[in-house]
Amino acid sequence: MAPGDDPQRDLPRSAEPGSERMPLIPDSRNDENLVVAQFHVAMIRFHNAVVDWVARHEPWFATTQRELFDRAQQLVRFHYQWLVVHDYLRTLTKAGVLDSVLAEGPTLFRPARRISMPLEFAVAAFRFGHSMVRGAYDFNVNFTGTGPGGVATLDQLFQFTGNGGLSPDPAAPLPALPSNWPIEWPRLTDKGDPLAFRMARKIDPFLADGLGDLLNEGNTAPAPIKALLKQLAQRNLLRGYMLAIPTGEAVARALRVRPLTPEQLRRNASPEVVAALDDLDGTPLWYYVLKEAEVQGNGNFLGEVGSRVLVETFLYLLRLDPDSFMRRPGGDWNPGYGVRFEDGRLVTTITDLLAFAGVFPVGEDEAGLPRFRRGPAGMGYAGHDGA
Repeated sequence: MAPGDDPQRDLPRSAEPGSERMPLIPDSRNDENLVVAQFHVAMIRFHNAVVDWVARHEPWFATTQRELFDRAQQLVRFHYQWLVVHDYLRTLTKAGVLDSVLAEGPTLFRPARRISMPLEFAVAAFRFGHSMVRGAYDFNVNFTGTGPGGVATLDQLFQFTGNGGLSPDPAAPLPALPSNWPIEWPRLTDKGDPLAFRMARKIDPFLADGLGDLLNEGNTAPAPIKALLKQLAQRNLLRGYMLAIPTGEAVARALRVRPLTPEQLRRNASPEVVAALDDLDGTPLWYYVLKEAEVQGNGNFLGEVGSRVLVETFLYLLRLDPDSFMRRPGGDWNPGYGVRFEDGRLVTTITDLLAFAGVFPVGEDEAGLPRFRRGPAGMGYAGHDGA
């Protein structure tokens, strides 16, 4: 099935004159690159599919449109939060860290202000994902190693968004995502896929070349500022320095874990990086987290410091949020209390969420083509908004 066969695989966009291509979403940054934009599409579709499910299976919540919306909103939030903890964090953090914090709570993150996000998380540790970005992607049947368009380059994933004009030509922007650009999620989500090209890059101190010259950043700034804004690594390091983020060694000591040795921090580094580290009294936390993942997890998951910062931050905030799945009376919400597929199967992985939303195939049809979940009474794809 061609990616463009489904007519609701782009973000909803404004039709108002002068605001064409503007995504009708709360945060336009989710239209900055195509993978994030397509995941936002999936979450919109998941919400719509949950509304349909509640109307059919929990009619007592559908007496009014407001009650139906509130129940669907709660289930979407609970499913997403549960998956962040039990799929995302469990995959990307060191074994044992998540279960330890679930059992005992945070040991370090106890902020003076009740609602806080630590700078160590926002400015350093959570930016580990920059290391995982590829320079090109096996994106869909059209943009793959053997497809008519070749692989999808990082630049193209920024071009085919509202910020990039949804077009390879800035002088000729398009009103919506072309029909050959919706993502094929099986190419990006199978943790056991033998094709290394479909996997994220390892978590280490090396970034894809495209992140050294960001396509949509700094284009109208003066030359010195433009050079800085386009270089992601420089931006991360400078931001950490300006905000006086503690060093990686200091955070390790605060967590009572053994810091990486100078030899480990310099292993496989370029002479320029070694020289820079030699000039510092400690290691910038962002670099430390990336290097720790390389040393302790072979780049497959975060090390002790990175894992603790991520897990403690997520769990602290989830336990503080009165509307989170962790604050449900009894504190025992799990996908067994949520939506189910037609055969009774639960939504327990991110791929399950995508499949329920109608953007991930649930099998094949008689012709051997991908088959997607359908909407109520089998009419149309799941997750459509009714338009």
